[in-house]
Amino acid sequence: MLRSVDLIKNYFPEITSEQERQFAMLLPLYKEWNEKINVISRKDIDELYERHVLHSLGIAKVISFTPGTNILDVGTGGGFPGIPLAILFPDSNFHLVDSIGKKIKVVNEVASALGLKNVKATHSRVEQINEKFDFIVSRAVTQFPEFVTWVKQKVKKEKKNALPNGILYLKGGDLSEELKPFINKIKLYDLSNYFQSDFFETKKVVYMPL
Repeated sequence: MLRSVDLIKNYFPEITSEQERQFAMLLPLYKEWNEKINVISRKDIDELYERHVLHSLGIAKVISFTPGTNILDVGTGGGFPGIPLAILFPDSNFHLVDSIGKKIKVVNEVASALGLKNVKATHSRVEQINEKFDFIVSRAVTQFPEFVTWVKQKVKKEKKNALPNGILYLKGGDLSEELKPFINKIKLYDLSNYFQSDFFETKKVVYMPL
């Protein structure tokens, strides 16, 4: 398995040289920040491109955000999935929130180093965010039913993308029990259909229009 930006180019061959440069900067940036503030587990840092960057970009296999789309990343941690998506979709706007201030510090520093003008990061609980967005993205911050209660009032009505506005949630493992209340509303996308690696075997994007 590739452990460099070549992994991203392998699955997203259309990226520009500027995007390639930004993706290549992620590993040294996160290694440097992880020494000061632990946002990625130590054993995962060398697998950054597979387990964090490519995993985040699983959402981009489900939807290609149109310019001007507004996306909220809830419980972003060190900036996933928001930062990789912001690199890939420079004409969309990303608001990354986390309740842990030092994680948001890392997000701000990384976004600044990359020159990302489309990222805003806020130290906040999602309940305190008063804006509305086209899509809410997240990576397994809590059980899906709880997540839905947090964000269901934060989605705009008017649609500008191929998919109706809603939630795009990255989650792995057996989700049958957790998703039972929403079984008629959701669509599951298996990331193993897009990425060849054992890591993605049970990983999914859970899409639910709101």
